Amino acid sequence: MSNEMANNGMRRRPAPGGFKDIWDIACGVQAIWWREVKRSLTDRGQLVGGVSRPLLWVLILGVGLNPFFRGEVMGDVRFIVPYTYLQYIFPGVIVLNILYTSIQSAVSLIWDREFGFLREVLVSPLPRNFILLGKVLGGATTAVVHGLLVLAVARFANIQMSLPDVGAAMALMFLLAFGMTSLGIVIANYVKGFEGFGVFSNALVLPLYFTSSSVFPLDPALTRAQTLVTYPRWLVALVEANPVTYAVDTLRGILIGFNQFPAILGWQITGGMAVVLFLFAMYEFRRL
Repeated sequence: MSNEMANNGMRRRPAPGGFKDIWDIACGVQAIWWREVKRSLTDRGQLVGGVSRPLLWVLILGVGLNPFFRGEVMGDVRFIVPYTYLQYIFPGVIVLNILYTSIQSAVSLIWDREFGFLREVLVSPLPRNFILLGKVLGGATTAVVHGLLVLAVARFANIQMSLPDVGAAMALMFLLAFGMTSLGIVIANYVKGFEGFGVFSNALVLPLYFTSSSVFPLDPALTRAQTLVTYPRWLVALVEANPVTYAVDTLRGILIGFNQFPAILGWQITGGMAVVLFLFAMYEFRRL
């Protein structure tokens, strides 16, 4: 596409208004969303990772450490989590799949930038914010699908769910996926190569996951003073400052009825994180 055509395309971009403009924008967002979903779901590497990752954690770590997840008496405080380790770790494995898939889906931005597709989309009549929305929705949808791959084997972990539980879990998963995909877009805007993006995303996902209380509990029976005595102060600070902690905790409350924090707090923090990260991605996307 020549510079003249690009300039003319930018001048022809209409301001949203009226039913036809809204319909055209919706169709544009839907087209970008479907392109992202189709490309991700046909990527064999992502599908293999989406299946092998939870199997590794659930079958090996969850089953292997299950005998050691027992109550312990220490002074007057009784440390008891009334669930098997497999049940406890299961919501965290769902979140792990969502984190990886959400952030990795943003690599499509680098791909589109390298091969010129992004430039053609940016000069289309569709406003940039809606281009971004389509890409984020596509990545979030794919991440939720990967989360559902784990949720489908909940009976293996002896987790019983009602339809309202499944609906609430999917809603929380989508909020988390939306926020993490937006974060991936921000990373992709700064990282210019595929290799660098992979290294950077892994360096971000693993600390977020391991400091989210997904593999070990902060006992809710303890006061904050007891918690700080039992665990290192720096570890408690990292767990409490990590927004993913509250998403994992709320999902755990939905699936097995165990919460370390107030349930409403997880919805508020996860929803707020999704909005803030999308606004940040919107700011960065305008700079392309």
